[in-house]
Amino acid sequence: FFWLSLNVWLFWKTFLLYYQGPQYYYLHQMLGLGLCVSRASASVLNLNCCLVLLPMCRVLLAFLRGSQKVASRKTRRLLDKSKTFHVTCGVTICIFSVLHVAAHLVNALNFSENYNEDFLALNAANYRGEDPRKLLFATVPGLTGVIMVLVLFLMCTASTYAIRVSNYDIFWYTHNLFFVFYMLLMLHVSGGVLKYQTNLEEHPPGCFNPNKTLRENMTVPQAFEEMFPDYTTEPFPEDLAVPEPFVQNSFMRICSEEPKFQSHFPETWFWISGPLCLYCMERLYRYIRSNKPVTVTSVISHPSNVLEVRMMKDSFKARPGQYVILHCPRVSALESHPFTLTMCPTDTKATFGVHLKVVGDWTERFRDLLLLHSNQDTEILPIFQQRRYPKLYVDGPFGSPFEESLNYEVSLCVAGGIGVTPFASVLNTLLDGWKCYKLRRLYFIWVCRDIESFRWFADLLCMLHNKLWQENRPDYINIQLYLSQTDGIQKIIGEKYQALNSRLLIGRPRWKLLFDEIAKCNRRKTIGVFCCGPNKISKTLHKLSNDSNSYGTRFEYNKESFS
Repeated sequence: FFWLSLNVWLFWKTFLLYYQGPQYYYLHQMLGLGLCVSRASASVLNLNCCLVLLPMCRVLLAFLRGSQKVASRKTRRLLDKSKTFHVTCGVTICIFSVLHVAAHLVNALNFSENYNEDFLALNAANYRGEDPRKLLFATVPGLTGVIMVLVLFLMCTASTYAIRVSNYDIFWYTHNLFFVFYMLLMLHVSGGVLKYQTNLEEHPPGCFNPNKTLRENMTVPQAFEEMFPDYTTEPFPEDLAVPEPFVQNSFMRICSEEPKFQSHFPETWFWISGPLCLYCMERLYRYIRSNKPVTVTSVISHPSNVLEVRMMKDSFKARPGQYVILHCPRVSALESHPFTLTMCPTDTKATFGVHLKVVGDWTERFRDLLLLHSNQDTEILPIFQQRRYPKLYVDGPFGSPFEESLNYEVSLCVAGGIGVTPFASVLNTLLDGWKCYKLRRLYFIWVCRDIESFRWFADLLCMLHNKLWQENRPDYINIQLYLSQTDGIQKIIGEKYQALNSRLLIGRPRWKLLFDEIAKCNRRKTIGVFCCGPNKISKTLHKLSNDSNSYGTRFEYNKESFS
């Protein structure tokens, strides 16, 4: 709402500037409200085209999140809204682009019909009645504008949820047309079609120039004819004083010269040059940083079409909750995908890993290239077969909301299916040592459809559970596993999973009762709520986090959102 209000305010202020500004008097007489609407929408587009790139500067966001300069948790949580802000700017660009295009269509018609023979510099048309389509397709501003509309249409339609889910490749390739869009934008604003008056003191808008030879179709004020009957053929005497009543009459303002017009300097360059250069520099830095392929140490096929990849890379450091972007040229030359780290490198081990669910073309091809055997739970050591593995490049790590899970005294982590991956690195970190973190109690809720999915991290959960029992801190973590679909009572296979079998529940969590119980046990505390799963669960948790309770407990909601 705040961003919408800001854009509407900017639109209105710019509209009034062009509607009331004396430097735009003659241009406004020619174009009418089309001038005001086109320039007001352009100012909003400049702002949003400037800011839409900043949320995509992942390295900058990760630096701000990890630096001590952003010490406030509330400020760091604003960084988690980067994707939402990016989408909001994109939608705003689409809406005001429609206004901008409609206004310029009217302007093209007015340039043709209202051709001004007195002030030729104002005209964009070559003569009265010129076909407006020539202004759209035969000029640099018009042609670049048409192409930009087509590019923006492709980007917007391919960004819809239906297309992103059904064919992510279309979204990926069309979204990278943004560079073409910005190059066209730089050319679009360099045309200088709309001009403003520069000599307002010498020629106030609407004034009368007595030193100019009157055209036949210009009507001379009657008072002027009575005072200077021969003026129509003779220039105004320079040494003759102008009568006082004539000067005081605002209707007959006298000017000393003709109006002079000049094109605006392209303000869009000021708006977008900084963010565009920053984004290009970051992409160059990321390319250099990720240019060296990683060493794949193991590949494990888990139940329910989940693949685990463990890797090593020199000087790679990451914090729990962060994610990386994987790029495999043999799968796709340009396409890459983000995956949350499920294992972070530490001082004692350099290995890091990700879990990915095989659900699309990219992940299917990636799995086929990595796996040499189809048997599940088979670990493949590539030390002797390294040449059979495709080159894999890792870009990152990048920040996510789950970095904050260790900074609360109490955290509630809710995962749905493969959405457990952001919490795996947190659990691995606690397994290495939990006393150095602020976190003192962790509620871990994991909802899955089939029993086999729990085996992805069953070993990790059991190891952490046993470690805390040995350290006399069984209350540190509260594990609840929910099996949402089942034909009967089931158990996680294996004697070593007895600790988890006692925490396995059938059905779905009763979220309201769960929140009340947590609030009751943690009175007057601030609890971080972290969710990675279906939108239905996310919306429910978000609503419950915002509800008040009688225990003075405050819930702060966080949600995984890849940029």
